Amino acid sequence: MKFITIGINHKTAPIEIREKFFLTEIEQDLLLTELKCNPAIIEAFVLSTCNRTEIHAHVLDQANYFPTFLKLLSDIKKVPFERKMSQLFYVHTDLQAIDHLFAVTAGLDSLVLGEKQILGQVRKAMLKAQERGMFSKYFNILVNLTLRTGKKARHETDISSGGSSVSWAAITLAEKLLGSLKGRSILLIGAGKMGELTVQQLHQKELKTIYIMNRTQEIAEDFARRYGGQAVGFCDIKEVLSSVDLCICSSGAPHYVIDKGIIDKIYPMREGRKLTLLDISMPRNVDPAVKESPLVHLSDIDDLHEVLGESLRKREAAVKQVKTIIEKNVKAFIKKIDQSFPEEKVVSETVPIA
Repeated sequence: MKFITIGINHKTAPIEIREKFFLTEIEQDLLLTELKCNPAIIEAFVLSTCNRTEIHAHVLDQANYFPTFLKLLSDIKKVPFERKMSQLFYVHTDLQAIDHLFAVTAGLDSLVLGEKQILGQVRKAMLKAQERGMFSKYFNILVNLTLRTGKKARHETDISSGGSSVSWAAITLAEKLLGSLKGRSILLIGAGKMGELTVQQLHQKELKTIYIMNRTQEIAEDFARRYGGQAVGFCDIKEVLSSVDLCICSSGAPHYVIDKGIIDKIYPMREGRKLTLLDISMPRNVDPAVKESPLVHLSDIDDLHEVLGESLRKREAAVKQVKTIIEKNVKAFIKKIDQSFPEEKVVSETVPIA
């Protein structure tokens, strides 16, 4: 058994580096194709979220896979390959890799401890690879135990108690910055999964107005109908930004949706009123240069740690319980492999979770 995990996350690299390696759906498909075409890779799947990009693989030989995987990522993202980049990536092998995967799925390795969305993201990544023929005997066993670990952690411990999502953290930070959202006007850019989680929580905040902006106008209009907002087009972005108190950007655009040019144009229209921008997109959709404007307060995903408080302490108390669940399921994985494939040697000692 030779497993390897190579990745970059919020602990090892700032957002300006992570976003360079964020994989779109199409890029994930391309990477899976490259991995499938490599005869030395037996099984694999790719996980790419706002806080991490990881390759999980079962290989014939772990030697030399680190530079190989980095080169694949660099080529697909068209990022010049530099050896110094390797310092920002981590490598886990064998049972360390299984421990890490279970910890990620249980929410122990998230920016927001106990994050609820990561379980669904791992499931989606595994099913995508499975549908493309990237899973065989080991990973077909691994997928069930991975998802079981995530579910048990959430159902049997307090690891996800209270707010435990990026959207929750963003709204909590907005309330910290603005005092209250009651009676405020807000623009939400992006009506994907993150946008929906955000608007669901905003719906309860007694807002004055919530504007919904999305690349597909029909989806924005559907959001507006369901949550009592107003759908607006990107052609109206300057007019809307000139009036709102807060803009939360969770778009999936591969470029900046709001740049300094837009901010400069709305500056006279706001008559000195501050604009709070929260960019929870990956890659970022708000140009960091807008911070130069005295009009703007800009925060991104890496700033969300500011709002973790009482609920975090409650979740931290559950970490030991979650690690026990992970340890049991790592042992269950070893036992299942030993029973199913007795001719193949599996290391029987777990590696402690850092």
